[in-house]
Amino acid sequence: MSTCGPKMKMDPTLHRDKKPSWIKVRLPNNPAFWSTKSLITDLKLVTVCEEAQCPNRWECWGQGTATFMIAGDKCTRACGFCAVKTARPDALESDEPDRVAEATRRMNLRHVVITAVARDDMKDGGAEHFQKTIEAVRAANPGIIIEVLVPDFNDRDWALSMVMDARPHIFNHNLETVERLTPLVRSRAKYQRSLTVLKKAKAMANGNVSTKSGMMLGLGERHDEILRSMDDLLEHDVTVLTLGQYLRPTPKHLPVVDYVTPEKFDEYKAIALEKGFRHVASGPLVRSSYHAADFRPELDVLEAIESDLRAAKGLEIGPEHLQIPAPKDGMIQAIA
Repeated sequence: MSTCGPKMKMDPTLHRDKKPSWIKVRLPNNPAFWSTKSLITDLKLVTVCEEAQCPNRWECWGQGTATFMIAGDKCTRACGFCAVKTARPDALESDEPDRVAEATRRMNLRHVVITAVARDDMKDGGAEHFQKTIEAVRAANPGIIIEVLVPDFNDRDWALSMVMDARPHIFNHNLETVERLTPLVRSRAKYQRSLTVLKKAKAMANGNVSTKSGMMLGLGERHDEILRSMDDLLEHDVTVLTLGQYLRPTPKHLPVVDYVTPEKFDEYKAIALEKGFRHVASGPLVRSSYHAADFRPELDVLEAIESDLRAAKGLEIGPEHLQIPAPKDGMIQAIA
């Protein structure tokens, strides 16, 4: 495993092999799990749920949701935390956007998350493929909330603008860790560049997009560094934050330095909300896409996006035309 940037070492004696009692994975016991798995197999789709060994995949698939990973299953980066394969990627599949769109239609999704491996082998980093997938999903499933979880596209503005021109409702790019640990944890990525990408995405949509980022805890970060990262994200116009426990995929990946207690995650959530984040998901098994639909983008964001899309087609729009999903029970209280 290789990383870029200055060489950094962690004390291996700090690593804990035995997981605490609160790290529990729920096995499938719902017919919807097998239905979702069958559909994904039938359409020859890749999910980050499986590739990244997400601990929640049994639960999410059991609820009929999945996070689709486009542009292949081989990443050009070798991050110290990630279970996705690092290898020379295959060529893009031109029909993949339509297959993802068909999956959202069959699953009757109201909220979809689309992510991708880092494609540094391509000039646009896979941005056009994101654009085509967003457009195909919207055409097949009007009214769906579209969330993208993207790589940094090496901070190429023209590539980022291709994604934003497709008007996703939620733009997610993970900071992953605090600034000090970034060279160790994230291959080729840069802390400041990730912040810049988030801010640019918001600006490219004239503010009409919800921006989201997430961090893993338990890699050796300090309390003050976590708070500093929260402030940095807020300063770069991020409104949604996820915090979860890092779990070591294999012995070749970075060790777990500490298992953060559920109480500590609750404390960080309270701090983040007090600082000004609009929505925070914080817990040991929280991941970027976990219960993603629990967050409902701001109404003005939805209205602006739908209005712009209809205007581009020469259609007039009024509030009565908006296909805006109603919030779940208790959602307003959770977001407030």
